[in-house]
Amino acid sequence: MNILLIIGRLAFVAIFVLSGAQKLMDIGATAAMIGPKLVVPAQLASFAAQLEGATGMTTPQLMAVAAGVVELAGGLMIAANIGTRVAALALIVFTVAATYWFHDFWTMAGGDRMNNMAHALKNLSLVGALLVFFVIGPWRPGGGDTAEPHL
Repeated sequence: MNILLIIGRLAFVAIFVLSGAQKLMDIGATAAMIGPKLVVPAQLASFAAQLEGATGMTTPQLMAVAAGVVELAGGLMIAANIGTRVAALALIVFTVAATYWFHDFWTMAGGDRMNNMAHALKNLSLVGALLVFFVIGPWRPGGGDTAEPHL
């Protein structure tokens, strides 16, 4: 059964690893999607300006890099069973934020509403699975199908 656990982990994180890699390979397109939704709070405007000056990147580009890194690193960490709880928590925050800002079906009508509702429900399922990973942490089965996770 250990092989099934490994296959399950890999299948689960594929969406995060591939999505994160795509974001990092096309930062411009990701930033173009983030830009219209991004509002930098007044309290963080000077910090954002400093980051832009230090990196030579716009805030949407920086957010695109951050999103890609969170997805890619979090997915790989869960796949490798290293820092599982931290990775799951980071991916929960990311997924909830992405759902709220990019799949806001409650503001839409027609086909867009249905499409984004499906994405939001998929993300809800992902959050549910991430909560399981957060709870069990770096669990490895200890022998047989009746092994209990060590919490």
